[in-house]
Amino acid sequence: MIIVTLKPRNMGRNRKWLPGLGPVLLILLSHMTSGLEVPLDPKVLDGLPQPPTITLQSPKDYIFDPRENIVIHCEAKGKPHPSFSWTRNGTHLDVDTDHKVLMKPGAGTLVIDIGEKAEASEGTYQCRAQNEHGAALSNNFVIRQSRSPLWSKEIIEPVIVQTGTPLVLPCRPPAGLPPPVIFWMDNNFQRLTLDNRVSQALNGDLYFSNVVAEDTRSDYICYARFPHTQTIQQKQPISVTVLDSRSEGERRPGFMFPVGTTSTKMVLRGQTLELECIAEGLPTPDVSWQKDEGELPSSRTSFSRFKKTLRISDVNEDDAGDYRCTATNKLGSAHHIIKVDVKAAPFWVSAPRNLILAPNETGILTCRVNGEPKPDIRWFVNGVPLENTRKDHRREVHDDTVILNNVLTGTSAVYQCNASNEFGYLLANAFVNVLAEPPRVLTPPNQVYRVITNNPALLDCFSFGSPIPNITWFKDFQISIRSGDSYVIHKNGTLEINVAQPRHSGNYTCIATNNLGRKENQVSLEVKEPTRILKQPEYRVVQRGMSAMFECKVKHDRSLNPTVTWLKDDRELPHDNRFVMGKESLTISDVTEEDEGTYTCIANTILDQDSASAKLTVVEATPTPAIVYEKPDPPTDLELTDQTERSVQLTWTPGDEHNSPTQNFLIQYEDSLHQPGVWVNLTDVPGSSTTARLQLSPYVYYSFRVQARNEVGYSEASGPSRQYRTNPAAPDENPSNVRGIGTEPGNLVISWTPLTGLQSNGPGLEYKVQWRQKDLEEDWTSKNVADSQLVVSGTPIYALYEIKVQAFNNYGNGPEPEVVTGYSGEGLPLSAPDTVQVMVHNSTLAEVHWEPVSLSSVQGKLQGYKVYYRRERGLQETEEEGDQQEQNLTFSGNRSEGMLPGLHPYSLYVVFIKVFNNKGEGPPSSSKTFETPEGVPGPPAFLKAINPGLDSLTLSWGPPRRSNGRLTGYTLRYQPVNSTNELGPLSVVTLEANETMFTLGSLNPSVLYKFYLSAKTIKGPGPNVTEEAYTAMDITLIQPTVDAGKAGPNRQIDIATQGWFIGLMCAIALLILVLLIVCFIKRNKGGKYPVKEKEDAHQDPEIQPMKEDDGTFGEYSDTEDHKPLKGSRTPSNGTVRRDESDDSLVDYGEGGDGQFNEDGSFIGQYSGKKEKDTHEGNESSEAPSPVNAMNSFV
Repeated sequence: MIIVTLKPRNMGRNRKWLPGLGPVLLILLSHMTSGLEVPLDPKVLDGLPQPPTITLQSPKDYIFDPRENIVIHCEAKGKPHPSFSWTRNGTHLDVDTDHKVLMKPGAGTLVIDIGEKAEASEGTYQCRAQNEHGAALSNNFVIRQSRSPLWSKEIIEPVIVQTGTPLVLPCRPPAGLPPPVIFWMDNNFQRLTLDNRVSQALNGDLYFSNVVAEDTRSDYICYARFPHTQTIQQKQPISVTVLDSRSEGERRPGFMFPVGTTSTKMVLRGQTLELECIAEGLPTPDVSWQKDEGELPSSRTSFSRFKKTLRISDVNEDDAGDYRCTATNKLGSAHHIIKVDVKAAPFWVSAPRNLILAPNETGILTCRVNGEPKPDIRWFVNGVPLENTRKDHRREVHDDTVILNNVLTGTSAVYQCNASNEFGYLLANAFVNVLAEPPRVLTPPNQVYRVITNNPALLDCFSFGSPIPNITWFKDFQISIRSGDSYVIHKNGTLEINVAQPRHSGNYTCIATNNLGRKENQVSLEVKEPTRILKQPEYRVVQRGMSAMFECKVKHDRSLNPTVTWLKDDRELPHDNRFVMGKESLTISDVTEEDEGTYTCIANTILDQDSASAKLTVVEATPTPAIVYEKPDPPTDLELTDQTERSVQLTWTPGDEHNSPTQNFLIQYEDSLHQPGVWVNLTDVPGSSTTARLQLSPYVYYSFRVQARNEVGYSEASGPSRQYRTNPAAPDENPSNVRGIGTEPGNLVISWTPLTGLQSNGPGLEYKVQWRQKDLEEDWTSKNVADSQLVVSGTPIYALYEIKVQAFNNYGNGPEPEVVTGYSGEGLPLSAPDTVQVMVHNSTLAEVHWEPVSLSSVQGKLQGYKVYYRRERGLQETEEEGDQQEQNLTFSGNRSEGMLPGLHPYSLYVVFIKVFNNKGEGPPSSSKTFETPEGVPGPPAFLKAINPGLDSLTLSWGPPRRSNGRLTGYTLRYQPVNSTNELGPLSVVTLEANETMFTLGSLNPSVLYKFYLSAKTIKGPGPNVTEEAYTAMDITLIQPTVDAGKAGPNRQIDIATQGWFIGLMCAIALLILVLLIVCFIKRNKGGKYPVKEKEDAHQDPEIQPMKEDDGTFGEYSDTEDHKPLKGSRTPSNGTVRRDESDDSLVDYGEGGDGQFNEDGSFIGQYSGKKEKDTHEGNESSEAPSPVNAMNSFV
């Protein structure tokens, strides 16, 4: 008797069960479509024939190193063992007579001694494996010698370029087999640094987007490494000189490779697509990639060479299209489009599979391939083209399918399918083995399977026969077992019990039957109770030197003998006599601080285990504490009893209450199938109870835990109970929030909130979606989906549908669903509003009326109307053109009128209307023009005071920027403002529309006036523009503002306008005049320097000659005549001598045109040159007004 124990590999959600005695032979047999393997173990199926099958072969392309032998693998299996033969270039290769060729014994592997002429061994080889039941062919092996040719000789001229220009250094390596690996180095064998500016192309050329002075060097060397021969060859060095005498300016990007704006690229399916774009420009451009009308496949896309190369691995048909590379720098960008065409060598959709047929059965061989272009398919039998074999009426060939009808004994053969196109080929062997064998059960008899309750059980019944046996199972020799409920019979004959219960224990009989016989086998199943630790170790706080004891009471199946092991901190216990392990406890005597840690009790059986842990804390001796109220300890000893399909009884042992009575127990559950690790509140019971009847849902892997609550709070959760699995059932409810909404014209998106895993009630949860157009009395259309959404295509636009969504699983349907309604996708409205009319209320408000469209033409839910209007121009030809920007207002609902506020007066407007729904807007209505009447004008463009006089001011202004009609004139109002900002009487002047300047007279001198100017149309005056100005000629403060109802300008009073200051300045000027007169009189009386004589003798003191005898100046010196007046301006020539005194006014008192202004200030011209005073006028320096001089210090 063989005993098989099924143990879980892990206790997680996914569990795997393994036979305890090692591998058991598993053979999957299928009638015509599965790949079949005939068991060759002579102890089990001795003497069964099998045609040859190729098991190992070399790659199709074989590049060999001429220094080594060629080894071409070809191995096969069959019964009897096949023999091997070879062809080279289609001709039989005589292995026995060719001394350079050796074939390994027992296999077809070919070893070729190359010798001196390696080229003679090149060619196309094919292996043939044959026995009495057929012949199998290998692929064609193309054998080629690796080559590393020398670099062709060439004269390389030095390269001289200007700074900033692009440059390409060609490599042009020799064509090797396989192609060489290219890299650039210098004379010191150091690789050249590559970056965004300098990069190597896929063909090996070196590209410079722009050269810099540092690129000058004489040793740019291209190297080619040939991988098979492990040789490296180098090109002659290239010298590059970069001239920086004329630097190229910055320029937009352009492409160095590929050239032009578009290029093409062909790639084969499954290969790696490499696209390359190398750009030049200054600054160095950055390259980016995108696919037009699609996204780059992120999982298969990579970039290299600083994003200049795009790679897409494992190319498929969806990767065809236009790829755009963009080069960008700060001056602009350039684009290049690479059109990628994806071709495909033949690839398998469904390769032909081996068939085992009984006599008179029918089998089908299918050779489903795809490719671009479409492959041609040829069939062979035992290596001979099918068309060259004897015609067999039992054999039908239909392109990729061969049908074998009513096969006969002795017609076993190997069929080959060859699919080829211009890019490659596929070759597959599939044997047809005609056997007549009664059933044989391969599983050992009387096998005993043991499993823990609530775990799956797998009972094997592996069989073989031809025809394929039919497997049936019986329990206890009388109860026939069918798939369903808790049983599943797999195609290989294995019986699976999803959730094993004690009632499933017993004897099971497996019967394999075909038309040639019947064979049966008996196995047994024992369902054991799980091992559980009922009394778990508890947290201990022990004084040093005392003893600590941990309990570990284990409950287990009576037929299983558990082994209890203790660990400390997940390691073995110390080898110390103080640790004593009893049958259900661990005692530690004379504890020390080193004994602190976590102690774990593990109970093991041959089928399962359980564990529990507790912590030990060692403290110093302390006095007995006062009574402390704490949260309760967690409950223990959770047990599940009285188990039914939808309920179970849970019992537990309360923990220590810690001086506070337990008020209630909270029961929680975890569903490890649908929500592992998540604990959900299920129910609570009074604190006096220690048991609860729990209502359960189907198809849930329940674990329970309990928390106790007293006045202090909730305890920690108890340990989880053993897992209890409820059986699956049909759903009890349907999904909620069922909706039908169209997202595009001609579709209906049906969505819903799916059921949770807890609500599914069983595996295979799907939804039956039904829909039909309302009021058409059509039959329901239905489709089963697993997602939470279904898109129905081909629906009428905006049609009302009835919808039902019903949940179902592998165990049945949910309740009858409710019917909801929804609309299919909307289309754009077809009609435009008609009869557009405009009623103008005033210069800024108009009312628009229109005839609404018919609801049927809306093709959706009417959302409203949009009124588009645009100001074409003003009605005055001289007015600037208005803002041509189009505006729109939205009027929700089924409206027929709307107001247009905020219009410009005296303007021409155009208006049209569109209806819109959720999809978009319909066509526009016919345009309607209307005019707005005149309104009040805007403020004048500006107002300035110019040419202020003592009693007059001239005002200049500009017409309003928006006249809003025909101007009829202007109104000017003004009033004086005194020193305390009080306004005087208001005067009004009416002006003509064509006036832009006006002079006011009879004003008071040195007075601040405030002016208000407004324009008028027939609708009345517009807003004012204001200005303030003084009548004083040298002081004017103007602050124009638009009068918009705000406070007046903030005026800063100039001290120079105050009366007391003017009087003070007059007194100072009078004092200066008196001083000048006194100086003049004293000079005339002195007689030392008679001015009149000097003037008569020398007309210009600046050209006084030096005395000839002593070189000194004459009597008349300009030392004092050219002293500038203190506080006066520097002369225009700027020549003021630093050593001259500046405190005398004598030189400026003679013959000047000095005079006093009206306010008493001295405004004379100060100069020692009388002739220039009269002829040059204002070119001489003038003394500043005392008022201005003071203002410069204020």
